[in-house]
Amino acid sequence: MKTIFQSFEDAVRDIHDGATIMVGGFGLVGIPENLILALVDKGVKDLTIISNNCGVDDFGLGLLLKNKQIKKMIGSYVGGNKEFERQLISGELEVVLTPQGTLAEKIRAGGAGIPAFYTPAGVGTPVADHKESRVIKGKEYLYEESLEADFSLIRASKADEMGNLRFNKTARNFNTMMASAGKVTIVETEELIKSGDLDPDMVHTPGIYVQSLIIGKQEKPIEKRTVKN
Repeated sequence: MKTIFQSFEDAVRDIHDGATIMVGGFGLVGIPENLILALVDKGVKDLTIISNNCGVDDFGLGLLLKNKQIKKMIGSYVGGNKEFERQLISGELEVVLTPQGTLAEKIRAGGAGIPAFYTPAGVGTPVADHKESRVIKGKEYLYEESLEADFSLIRASKADEMGNLRFNKTARNFNTMMASAGKVTIVETEELIKSGDLDPDMVHTPGIYVQSLIIGKQEKPIEKRTVKN
């Protein structure tokens, strides 16, 4: 049995100033919205956030950004977040932009205990500045170190009491690999079922990577609404 929290305040109680946190999601898909809101309410600051992007101005990680609770952001793109863009340009926020595939592999490698790897992504671009490179079989590769975090905040559609997780379609995105790369993994799940009720063949992330769970109802806003006239 994993720790099952009854309040989001309790779920993030141990997250401290200066913590490095991985946050699952892609855009607003699969983000642990209520855990993020709990961090906003907690007022924890000087955070290093590892996530694909930083939400939007008024939702998700964008709320932490707006409150100046994030000191450093490691991600793959700015997206439509104007405050992210403003803080980046003004120098208020330290940003490490990383090719998306490289970011995914850095997280996966961290969870697998692999300290570093070589990748062709970024060769010949500003991404390669001040980085070690190596020619392997006649092709140049960049040296990239893996990523780990103090905490991983994960969003699942279904979990059992042992922490085995299922994700809904593309909401799997970064959640699966981040679950394994955090020293402490906290899962916000839409549905919590009894142990043994989740088909083992349908488990996306095994419970060995999960320390605690909480049930949360998500708002699930649309990041960019497109309609046909």
